[in-house]
Amino acid sequence: MPLERSCRAAGFAALIDQFGIQSLAPWHRSSVCDGASKRIERSASGIVETYPAQYWPGDDSCDHLEFALKYDGTDLALLSKILPAIGAESIKRWVQATPHGKYTRRIWYLFELLTGQRLPLADLKAGNYVDLLEHDEYFVLDTPTQVRRQRINDNLLGNGDFCPAVRKTAAITAFIGRDLSARSREIMSRHPPELLKRAMGYLYTKETKSSFEIEHINPDTSRTERFVGLLQVAAHDDLCEKQRLVEAQNRIVDPRYRETGYRTDQNYVGETVHFGNERIHYVCPGPELVGSLMSGVIASHRRMESANIHPVLHASLVGYGLVFVHPFGDGNGRLHRLLIHNILARRGFVPSGMVFPVSAVMRKRPAEYDASLEALSSPIVRLADYSLDDAGRMTVRNGDVLGPLYRFPDMTTQVEALFAFIEQTVETELVLELSFLASYDRTKRAMQEVVDLPDRDLDLFIRLCLQNHGRLSRAKRDLLFGALRDDEVAQLERCIAGGYGAMGSGEPSEG
Repeated sequence: MPLERSCRAAGFAALIDQFGIQSLAPWHRSSVCDGASKRIERSASGIVETYPAQYWPGDDSCDHLEFALKYDGTDLALLSKILPAIGAESIKRWVQATPHGKYTRRIWYLFELLTGQRLPLADLKAGNYVDLLEHDEYFVLDTPTQVRRQRINDNLLGNGDFCPAVRKTAAITAFIGRDLSARSREIMSRHPPELLKRAMGYLYTKETKSSFEIEHINPDTSRTERFVGLLQVAAHDDLCEKQRLVEAQNRIVDPRYRETGYRTDQNYVGETVHFGNERIHYVCPGPELVGSLMSGVIASHRRMESANIHPVLHASLVGYGLVFVHPFGDGNGRLHRLLIHNILARRGFVPSGMVFPVSAVMRKRPAEYDASLEALSSPIVRLADYSLDDAGRMTVRNGDVLGPLYRFPDMTTQVEALFAFIEQTVETELVLELSFLASYDRTKRAMQEVVDLPDRDLDLFIRLCLQNHGRLSRAKRDLLFGALRDDEVAQLERCIAGGYGAMGSGEPSEG
């Protein structure tokens, strides 16, 4: 019988085992096996890579640390737990042995960034600067901050308070290559300015209603108008600062739930299964973390804006970043979607004055939208140690374990999801809405040559026919259009069939 292969965990997997680290599993895990060839196994939970025996890094924890950075990636959430566990003295000795090494300098810089401890080491005086993250693995700042102490180019998308990571996946690279911004402008160029102006007003209302409907809220006219007003302001003003976010929250929630600042209690996202039984979907950061996390989100926003990071990446990380921090008791979901619009508009990704009905696509694809939220929320719920009292108040007992997951999330999934929503918005929603309005204008002109109906009656006639497969029902005709002759009704119906063609069986999604 062949001998069983000897396999050992390496890199992050070995360090997690060695120090008993409680965290999310790394997206890339490594093992080294005697007699094995290099192979990769991919699954929904990540990548498991096997290396032959000559890849074994050694038995020292710092050897596995270097192996992890070479092969497993740079997981800040894990490193924020592993580096203190290894200890300042061990890290210092390792750096002193090879102070100019690329991985040595990265670990030295990350140790001081993530722990707040300054190692008793002299600054480097010479040598080239090295990038903290590899360009071919992660989306990073093209204009990094040069750190003289370790001669490091800090190209992170955030800082020690909040720093998301986005892996350079084939899906995101392909989306960027499609240039959806240019595609939207090409679609709009097919239509006259007066039609685009009408479309803008309609799309603002559609986006507002969809954003509320995602949360099963039916807003009154006043709340709808306030949100439309916010969307219009978001086309040019920077809303990603504390006071502007508080003001926005006040405008979109019931007046009784307006807040003067960030929350000061432990909240969560859940639903009541039956009396006394709550299903928890997300354990939000503790109130003691909210201030620094939001400061980090805002700092990351400024950093990405000044570095000209792709607008969809920028919008994803700030928009989803806010909803994961959940800084208010109410209105977080609507603010998250508002910030997405705010950044896409201000970065010029959306044509001037236009708003993409992204929330309408999210509402149509609820499973995918939920999955984009649950990619982070579900693992945190599984890891969280919490209890609820009789009044539904939550106590979290392992906030120290969860903290790094809020500060240093891998948001690759969220970026891929937002790109997919925007692609459908551009290629389907925008095309349908503009085509519908163009057909509507043609149809109205043709109908006015048959009967000179008032605009309001023309609109009603068209809407009723489109809701009834192109025909006006006998009951509606008798009730609302009794003055029309049979031949006039028939001609008007033919105008609608000619104006809409295949679209004659229905209106656009929110028509």
